[in-house]
Amino acid sequence: MVDEEGLVSFVTGGGRLSAPDNVTPRYRGELMRLMAIFVDSEMAGASGFADCINLAPGLKERITATRIVFDKFNHARQVLDLMEQFGANTAQYVGAHPWAARLDRSVNLGTRRMDGDMRLNVFHYPINGWVDSVVMNCLMGQATVVQLEELTRGSYQPLADALSDILPVEKRHAELGEHGLRAALDGGHDPTDAQASVNYWYSRVADSFGSTSSDHFAQHRKYSLRQKGREELIAQWQNLVHPILSGFGLNAPGHASMEIDGQVSLQ
Repeated sequence: MVDEEGLVSFVTGGGRLSAPDNVTPRYRGELMRLMAIFVDSEMAGASGFADCINLAPGLKERITATRIVFDKFNHARQVLDLMEQFGANTAQYVGAHPWAARLDRSVNLGTRRMDGDMRLNVFHYPINGWVDSVVMNCLMGQATVVQLEELTRGSYQPLADALSDILPVEKRHAELGEHGLRAALDGGHDPTDAQASVNYWYSRVADSFGSTSSDHFAQHRKYSLRQKGREELIAQWQNLVHPILSGFGLNAPGHASMEIDGQVSLQ
């Protein structure tokens, strides 16, 4: 029987756990919560983006969007398989929530969680057209990369391995968001409209990093499931997305674009 003190000492010393029998009930609870957040977010993200497939301007874009939806459902399946090893009823999981359901566009939950499914709040908000979808994908895609890179260093080896396999695909999704936005702007889409989408999604994506002051974050750090807090992760994300937005002639809200010696920088 694994004891709590021994487990904490093992993982804080760099040890990795390899099977459900190796964990304590408290560790299991936090691990299951992390996996549920990932699965629910992938299910909701895929379901919401599926509605955008027919909004895509061309066949190539529709095929790309379809592939993203497929990948996200497949990622959910991979982690759901791990949850099944802990006794989760995966047969009922797919129908557990209306994954495509969205709140009114004017709602902003901040970091407050909705009751029910465990999706990140950003997946409760509706997408408003094709360009809005690629802006969201561009911003949230990079946030997903930052979050997954942190979780691949977690102390539960099977989850770290699964997310390490998923990470390159999610990086590609983020790149496809950039390509989609570039194609739309090059095709004459109004940059003012794209900027409005950035203004809408930027803070909502930032809130997907949660709160460092939460009890769950303290437990995740204790169990070496995560280490970096909200501020550090957001800084990583901003270092990725600010140059991308600048390259499109767009601004991160609250960060004015300035041209210095022929180069655009964000302040």
